Amino acid sequence: MLKNFKPRLYQETILATVIKHNTMVVLPTGMGKTALSLMLAVHRLRSYPKSKLLILAPTRPLLNQHLQTFLQHLDFPEERMTTFSGSILPEKRQALWEKNQIFFSTPQTIENDLISGKISLEDVSLLCFDECHHATGNYAYVFIAKQYRNQSKQPRVLGLTASPGSDMEAINEVIDHLDIEKLEVRTEEDPDVKPYIQDVKKEYIPVEMPYELQIIHKCLKTSLKSKLADIKKYGYLHSIEYKSKRELLQLQAALQGEIAGGERNFELMRSVSLAAEALKIEHALELLETQGLTPLLLYLEGIYRKAKTTKTKAVQNLANDPNFRAAYIKTKENIVNYEHPKLDKLKEIITSELKDDMKIIIFTQFRDTANKIEEQICKLPNVRTTVFVGQASKSGYSGMTQKNQIETLDRFGKGEYNILIMTSVGEEGLDIPQVDIVLFYEPIPSAIRTVQRRGRTGRLEKGRVIVLMTKDTRDEAYRWVAHHKEKRMFRNLNKIKSTIATVINEKNENQQLTNYLDQTKKEEPLKLFADTRERGNPVIKELVDLGFNINLSRLDSADYILSKNVGVEYKNVKDFVDSIVDGRLLSQIKKLKETFPRPLIIIEGTEDIYAMRKVHPNAIRGMLATIAVSYGIPMIRTSHSKETASILATIASREQEQAKAEYNPHVQKPQALSKQQEYFIGSLPNIGPNLAKDLLKYFKTPKEVINASIEDLQKIDKLGKLKAQKMKEILDNKYKEE
Repeated sequence: MLKNFKPRLYQETILATVIKHNTMVVLPTGMGKTALSLMLAVHRLRSYPKSKLLILAPTRPLLNQHLQTFLQHLDFPEERMTTFSGSILPEKRQALWEKNQIFFSTPQTIENDLISGKISLEDVSLLCFDECHHATGNYAYVFIAKQYRNQSKQPRVLGLTASPGSDMEAINEVIDHLDIEKLEVRTEEDPDVKPYIQDVKKEYIPVEMPYELQIIHKCLKTSLKSKLADIKKYGYLHSIEYKSKRELLQLQAALQGEIAGGERNFELMRSVSLAAEALKIEHALELLETQGLTPLLLYLEGIYRKAKTTKTKAVQNLANDPNFRAAYIKTKENIVNYEHPKLDKLKEIITSELKDDMKIIIFTQFRDTANKIEEQICKLPNVRTTVFVGQASKSGYSGMTQKNQIETLDRFGKGEYNILIMTSVGEEGLDIPQVDIVLFYEPIPSAIRTVQRRGRTGRLEKGRVIVLMTKDTRDEAYRWVAHHKEKRMFRNLNKIKSTIATVINEKNENQQLTNYLDQTKKEEPLKLFADTRERGNPVIKELVDLGFNINLSRLDSADYILSKNVGVEYKNVKDFVDSIVDGRLLSQIKKLKETFPRPLIIIEGTEDIYAMRKVHPNAIRGMLATIAVSYGIPMIRTSHSKETASILATIASREQEQAKAEYNPHVQKPQALSKQQEYFIGSLPNIGPNLAKDLLKYFKTPKEVINASIEDLQKIDKLGKLKAQKMKEILDNKYKEE
């Protein structure tokens, strides 16, 4: 089934493993990871001709590369290969899933379809996770892998990455989540890979920070030290020596933990504000040291704009800090005559190195810097450049659509552009052949991202990596952090290779227990309805794992409907307090009470409900009393999504076992005539059982209710103009089948 393709020896060796075992393959960038998914796909199609294959990747451009590889080298009908994305309607994806065999998809799309029950992984014989190091935390890969393990009749998992990370715990987490049984690791030094590795020359070019920038740097440093000194004075710091961003975040988390524990004294609250100020100064220092005056000025101007309108003390205090203000004034004064010396060095490198048919990629952390680089280098001779960014709009800049990203890469490949300026979206997985120079505008303290950036060059021919560093700044520290993390990453992989047999044995024992527990589950899954706005909530995934059939639809009231009687309004602690402030909560609980005989509110989170916002405690207590006493709605506090899902599952199980019948989001049709009349009127939009009773008492018969004018309907208490118009819209318009 392969055409125009000849595998390399190490690919054939690895294939022998991936055929028999769920495998994570770690290969240097450009060494043909995509080809392995192609080779394994052929084997699975031969073994299970009617099965489906699913290839997952984090970005659309990367998916497009997989598709092109399959189209080019697989002798298989093109019309039976499909690319999935969120732009295709769920119903159409469902029809395509039933019809076709090979699918290329972003993980979020498949996750949504699994949650809503649009697709099943039962017939999928190969599930490939590209850039599999993402399979940690709450990323969609984790949920999909778990569902695949539970559903597939012939499961086989292939994980692909060039850089699984330097943290042993994170690597083990990926192995566990993807059910990995074997590791195949190759480095540039392995004898079977070395013949294919192109020489990549690495250069670190230091630049001096000019005196004018050093003055700004000193002002910001002095401001930062003053904040840390005050926190120390209040007893929450032992030393004011330089704190990294990570240490400041840890300090902030510790202070928030004190508040969550019930402490609310002046010293603590002031220290929280000071820590927030210190983090903002730290970010300003990072921009100055690594990026330049333009990104710094944009950031500082944003703070001063916000200070005029916000009530946040941290922003107001920072804007009034004399040293911070001095840094702002000096930045504005020097912006015309000075930029970061990296810009001049960058232009110097491009001018001297750029030759005919050469291609260069410039990586930078920030969009502001990317646009500044484009503005500067587009004036140089023979430069044809553009910025390549993600889809999200940030810092006032529009994102690129997936179509634009693919077109830009195609134009770069054809030579229409010879320099691409990329943010982090370009680091991962993109197959861009014959890039001569990869230029880091700044070092980054991540082994994964450093390896990914570097891997954009040296694929088919020799390449160069040039890293710009500002002397005596975090640039130098980040260079060595990334270096040591990368070394540690491969040490950890070799360690895991030698111990994975033990890990697999333990996992097999756990799987036997899981299989036994699965056998005790009911054949017919329980159902519940969830509002579509809850789709991204981890609670939904937990409920799916517990065996529930989730019906996602737009609900008029409640976030979850567990039975004909029970509707649940779900809030985390922050949202609960926010909804008191903006007035949403009262209308939501009114509607909940009108619609369900046994409503329930769940508040999730361990935070102190009285410390989330500057709301007087009596206002929160008053609302809690109103919900519990005036409306008679019980409230349950949960700590996290697992506990919330367990509560929902327990209630739904009890309710539906007692009902022993199907249910839907509307109250089921009762038998008594008066109850049937209430049910009939109560099923109209936004009416519910209580309002239905009021309507029938006033108009006497359902017929009179239906014939009533909008003006007459508004005579009923709690029935406003909008509700009346919605009723008449349903009743008066002709039916058209859709």
